[in-house]
Amino acid sequence: MKMKYILTLFLAFSGSVILAQNTLRVKLIDCETGEPLIGANVVLQNTSNGTSSNTEGLAILANMPNGKQKVQITYTGYEKTIKQFVFPLESDEPIVIKVEPNEEALQEVVIASTRGTRTFKDIPSRIEFINDEELGEKGVMKPGDIRMLLNESTGIMTQQTSAISGNSSIRIQGLDGRYTQILKDGFPVFSGAASGLGLLQTPPLDLKQVEIIKGSSSTLYGGGAIAGLVNLISKTPEEKRDFSIHLNGTTGKGLDVNSFFGQKFQKIGTTVFASYNRNWAYDPSDVGFTAIPKFDRFVLNPKLFVYLSDQTDFNIGINSMIENRLGGDMKYVEGKADEAHSYFERNKTQRHSSQMTFEHRFDEHNKLDVKNSLTYFSRKIEIPEFKFDGKQFSSFSEVSYTHTQERTEWVTGANVWTDKFTEKKLTDFPLRNYNMTTLGLFVQNNTKVTDWMNLESGLRTDYIIDYGVAVLPRISSLFKITDQFSSRVGGGFGYKAPTIFSEDSERRQFQNVLPINDNQNKLEKSYGANIDFTYKTGLFNDQIFLSINQLFFYTYLKNPLELQAADNDRWQFTNIDGHVDSKGAETNMKLTYKDFGFFLGYTYTDAKVTDNGKTYQKTLTPKHKINSVLMYEVEDKWKIGLEAYYTAKQNLNDGQTGKSYLICGLMVQRIWEKFSLYTNFENFTDRRQTRFDTIHTGSMTKPEFRDIYAPLDGFVLNAGIIIKL
Repeated sequence: MKMKYILTLFLAFSGSVILAQNTLRVKLIDCETGEPLIGANVVLQNTSNGTSSNTEGLAILANMPNGKQKVQITYTGYEKTIKQFVFPLESDEPIVIKVEPNEEALQEVVIASTRGTRTFKDIPSRIEFINDEELGEKGVMKPGDIRMLLNESTGIMTQQTSAISGNSSIRIQGLDGRYTQILKDGFPVFSGAASGLGLLQTPPLDLKQVEIIKGSSSTLYGGGAIAGLVNLISKTPEEKRDFSIHLNGTTGKGLDVNSFFGQKFQKIGTTVFASYNRNWAYDPSDVGFTAIPKFDRFVLNPKLFVYLSDQTDFNIGINSMIENRLGGDMKYVEGKADEAHSYFERNKTQRHSSQMTFEHRFDEHNKLDVKNSLTYFSRKIEIPEFKFDGKQFSSFSEVSYTHTQERTEWVTGANVWTDKFTEKKLTDFPLRNYNMTTLGLFVQNNTKVTDWMNLESGLRTDYIIDYGVAVLPRISSLFKITDQFSSRVGGGFGYKAPTIFSEDSERRQFQNVLPINDNQNKLEKSYGANIDFTYKTGLFNDQIFLSINQLFFYTYLKNPLELQAADNDRWQFTNIDGHVDSKGAETNMKLTYKDFGFFLGYTYTDAKVTDNGKTYQKTLTPKHKINSVLMYEVEDKWKIGLEAYYTAKQNLNDGQTGKSYLICGLMVQRIWEKFSLYTNFENFTDRRQTRFDTIHTGSMTKPEFRDIYAPLDGFVLNAGIIIKL
């Protein structure tokens, strides 16, 4: 009898529980455009019960208890929205919720590199965009420089050019680093002599976003962008104060102290970034040479913003960097030099640049932009029995006018680029001085031809004194085939003016490298094209979202400049009788499920050099590279990332073949309102070149360093704290 009562009570309780479970159906749309929000998160507050909106913006959240319940809606670029419902609802019809854009966040999707005002999704040019959230994640892994930020992107490699100083360059789609144009806020402050050590001396923590355009892009900013361009966009002040201090330490004997302040005060605003980066000499392999050199670096970037009126803005900033870097024999670096331990490489560098921007909007359709930068760069290199001492002074000025209509936009302008390098005479070797001036005119157009097709075209004509005229057309198109499937097709021309500053001359510290011959050397010219396809969809009733992008690329570089052996143990840059062609594919796939995200990237690169009828594979260019990231993120609480990167074999300059290798990393960050703590286990598999190959031949006093194709520092643990004030 008791059993009967118990069973009756159980069924009654179960029935009440079943009746208490409700289903919420909401349709999420942009409050301004009415477009559905795809992939927005909808969570029952203070629970793990959540779902995501599908391709129509519809989200279905089951198991909702009776009574008043609060639901939280979050979506990148939009304000967090909290709605209250009383269950059971009166109707099962979807409830339309208008979500407001977050103006600060939406600024991230405005692309600066193309100078126009079109949003990221409507630009026909294929642009890879790294937002401040991703920059923050990479910043805790490597707060001292931007190498990791770029190296972990599909289709990009950072190539270390010095075994003991750590100097690196960036390679895009198999082409040498000198063919990539690196900009800071649209200014070419890392060109010529200033490109040396540039990746090592640029902290990422004052950046708002990074924009990467792959393929011939010289039409946009002039010479040097044959492989592509990287535009580093600085943070700007907002009404809400942004003040943070970042402290980081590593088992690789490194220390980083960074601070950033930004705020807007009615008619003025300011940002100030300051950092101190230090490393003690580090040799984890006990080979006797520094894997990480000893260095001290100071960076100070203050910037003032003046809002003269609702139509006129003006800003001026200064970027300053001073660094002393010493690598080589560990005993020498530690102050224990003797006859058997005397090899070293010392670099003393300074970079000081000013940037000024003036913008006036005549009305909602027309605006004028004026830009100017001045850059001073000084570098002293010293190795046993050789010294190099040079200074570079460069300037960049640009005036552009933008006319915007609903369906079309025009940008026209002109610029002047000067680059003067002066070397101090220390021996009777010929000086490598040069003075280069480039005058440019450009016009760009972006037109919405139909609702499913956007077209972007451009034409630049540069006159490079001593080298002549370069005419650079460029065209790209965006096809919105369906709401889920789109394609971009584009191509353009590029060029690079000859200088002695390249990876090959860096490897020799410019020793015995002859100056450029204006009468024999000529512009390197190229053309290239790419096509990509993007597909987005929901899987398993839209519980999982899948995004796939497939890119195919090709670049042809005519008469490239190569460093070749000359008489008397000297080296001369020569335009070879041939070409370089680089072709390949990039595949990017992203899966998201609730708080989990998985990214997988694959790069295939086939880069070949043809010289005097002979064709060979380009060195230091792996055919295969895979990068993958598994991310778990609870907003404002946790970030946990597991990474794995595979690099295939590479042909080396000494005729040998480098080994393939796999690098793994793990990052954990706990976030609170005013501060966060993190730990990063970088390369915890301890892959380094000295484990499976050598880095030099010869003696300790006269080493001949081989190509560096794998990490030298191995497993490095770093940890730190970020304080927000």
